[in-house]
Amino acid sequence: MAKKSVKAKAATGAAQEGTNGAGNHGPMDGYRRTDTFEPESTARISAHYSDILEAIGEDPDREGLLQTPMRVAKSLQFLTHGYDLDPAAILRKALFKEDYSQMVLVKDIEVYSLCEHHMLPFFGKAHVAYIPKGQITGLSKIPRVVDAFARRLQVQERLTNEIRDCIQDTLKPRGVAVVIEASHLCMQMRGVQKQNSVTTTSAFTGVFLNDHRTREEFIKLISATLH
Repeated sequence: MAKKSVKAKAATGAAQEGTNGAGNHGPMDGYRRTDTFEPESTARISAHYSDILEAIGEDPDREGLLQTPMRVAKSLQFLTHGYDLDPAAILRKALFKEDYSQMVLVKDIEVYSLCEHHMLPFFGKAHVAYIPKGQITGLSKIPRVVDAFARRLQVQERLTNEIRDCIQDTLKPRGVAVVIEASHLCMQMRGVQKQNSVTTTSAFTGVFLNDHRTREEFIKLISATLH
């Protein structure tokens, strides 16, 4: 799906701040992050939100709402910037040959996404494991893949499968396991209004699917407090 949205760029303070008269940099030295947004998309989304504010009975010209359509437009572009990312390419950027054949588990990965039915947030944790078959990926790439799929309009069931399939198809390991636990505001602040409900989804391939001992080890590890 083609889509232009927020781009994040990192630069040093030296590159963006310049120096003062003494040749010293100001208080913003070091790493800086700059988010830039697609102007056409921002303008289109902003115009629609001005109409929405009027439709719900608000005055888009009052002081507190003057910049709201623009803020929402930028927020939506950030919250859906996963459409611009290629999760498989993220994994391929850090592939290493390694003679390791035991479980690799990254657990308690924060997940923030938007339910595609009501465009309300759901959020929680993802636990992702794989058993390598000759190659591994950088540990940070697993959370990045989770984010790349989560920062889209989603349902939790599809999100779980997409993470699993991407890792399986790209790394070709002996198996992949993914579990997501999330709270959905579409169930908590509207609809059935069950504030304490948590939804758990799981998806497995390979040895996690076919060997109950491997699957049980995974479940035990994500349930344990080891740190």
